Amino acid sequence: MQSPIRLTESSYAWSRLFASLFISTVGSAGMYLVVIILPEIQNDFGVSRGAASFSYTMVMLGFGLGGILFGRLVDLHGILKPLMISVLALATSFVVTGMVRTIYMLYLMHFMIGFFGCAVVFAPLVSDISKWFNKRRGFAVSICACGNFLAGAIWPPLFVIALSSVGWRLGYIYAGILSLLMMLPVSFFLRLPSPQNAGSESSKGSVGDADTFGMNSNQLTGVLCLAGLACCIAMAMPTVHIVALCSDRGFGIAVGAKMLSAMLFFGVISRLGFGYISDKLGGLRTILIGSGLQAIALIFYLFAETLPGLFAVSVIFGLFQGGIVPCYALIVREYFPSSEAGVRLGVVISATVLGMAIGGWISGAIYDWTGSYSMALVHGIAWNCVNFSVILFLLYKLSSFMRKEIYPLRINE
Repeated sequence: MQSPIRLTESSYAWSRLFASLFISTVGSAGMYLVVIILPEIQNDFGVSRGAASFSYTMVMLGFGLGGILFGRLVDLHGILKPLMISVLALATSFVVTGMVRTIYMLYLMHFMIGFFGCAVVFAPLVSDISKWFNKRRGFAVSICACGNFLAGAIWPPLFVIALSSVGWRLGYIYAGILSLLMMLPVSFFLRLPSPQNAGSESSKGSVGDADTFGMNSNQLTGVLCLAGLACCIAMAMPTVHIVALCSDRGFGIAVGAKMLSAMLFFGVISRLGFGYISDKLGGLRTILIGSGLQAIALIFYLFAETLPGLFAVSVIFGLFQGGIVPCYALIVREYFPSSEAGVRLGVVISATVLGMAIGGWISGAIYDWTGSYSMALVHGIAWNCVNFSVILFLLYKLSSFMRKEIYPLRINE
């Protein structure tokens, strides 16, 4: 076997990428299965829409916190050992969730599903695969990140079948068994250390560093976290509540699951397209484009009343917002040392996940308060404007730096 250094951009790198995509698609199922069962949680445990939505919030909190911890572990030890822990713990968490009898245990187990499942198969895998590509890094990162959306396109329709035949509890148990059987064998394909861990890369990113923006590394990380938090609070309302919205309007859970699946399928197309664009324009400019388009889609939701209208807007929303989050990974690789990629990306992705958690819960709470999702959409649009403003600020700082580099001040000329 060749060394990891020579395998960069090789056929093995592409094979590793698609193995990572498969693992991510299976391991991300938990964040979508809980969306499907929100009405079931309400009925089974006798709670409000906001309380039921908190199960999704716990998945995303686990996602966020786990991403930081496992990102650091990947920086230190590579991807394989954390992934092995994840597979075993995720399968156990699914099985136990299917057996719980109190709402608080349901919350706890969904936290574990996020912590050991979604957290490990997103930021750590994306960080790992980014070290295997240079020229096509943005596109490769986007492909890996598609697993997160492919899970949403594939799992909800399958789980609706399980709901109708065996119920959500036994469906969760089956999901745990399947995740173990599907993820464990493929994980061993990632046993080679990454090029960075093998000592092949320099300690700096490929474009610049935090000084480019007139900030230190922690300040730039904080600004990126604010941007990620804001865009994902906005993103959460349609993603988390589209099934419940369809159920409320009499279209049924199965129709809502298909709508969610369509949204995320077109999100996959969006991620691939934005990945190609990000290699040309860079991560920041690509996020700005995605943020503006996402705001337009959220506004469209305010006027979508019919089933065809909701389907059309959901497709548009998937196309407009799907490519945003992977661009944060590209920015981290552009402006931070590669040796910090896992933990820095884990922190930034955790902020986006926290945004999804807050947005998912607060949209349910606003629904309980107002009796509709209109104000929840307005709330999301406001946060989208925050994201757009933060990215504009970073682009302004970047352009100022570039002007100084091209036209330096001449003193006493």
